[in-house]
Amino acid sequence: MGRYLIPKGRCRVELRVSNSRFIATVVAASTMKEAMGFLRAVRDEMPDASHHVYAFRIGHGNSVSEGMSDDGEPSGTSGPPALAVVRGSGLGDVALVITRYFGGTKLGTGGLVSAYTAAAQAVFAELETEEKVSRVRCEVVVPYAVLERLRMLLGEFEAIVEGEVFEAEVMLTFLLPEDRFEGLVSRVGDLTAGTAVPRIV
Repeated sequence: MGRYLIPKGRCRVELRVSNSRFIATVVAASTMKEAMGFLRAVRDEMPDASHHVYAFRIGHGNSVSEGMSDDGEPSGTSGPPALAVVRGSGLGDVALVITRYFGGTKLGTGGLVSAYTAAAQAVFAELETEEKVSRVRCEVVVPYAVLERLRMLLGEFEAIVEGEVFEAEVMLTFLLPEDRFEGLVSRVGDLTAGTAVPRIV
């Protein structure tokens, strides 16, 4: 999955359409369980609302799980438009809930699609994002002679060293951005004349 943008913190925007209130809230969610937990939290926060429409997109690229619900609105008028905006945002690990307080005026099918789309677009326009880096746990065994140069190399590759075991040689365990693994293997090979090969554990 490499690197992708996710929501930073929680963002909420409210719109009014024909006296109905549409309150859109977005957070980061890295699992379906987190996304559904967020939905429950919003329901608990606003239990008297008419509808809690949701859409989520977990993961990024080729590895994605999605879900949505119209939550009692006419079929296709709220969940699908919300999910379309989530997809269009280009973000991963994102959950959106649009809470509606009915204002007494029916909006009709087209009006609902327009209102839910506008609420979703409004909250994404305000949302701050941050980069998520997919990491893999790796280990490598090297001679003491190259330890300092390897530590510098790992820093260059944004690795987070978790442990070092000193025996006949040194075994390092570290977390590495997934998209940097092949490059690191090549550089460690150069550093050790092909005697050390990092591996994913």
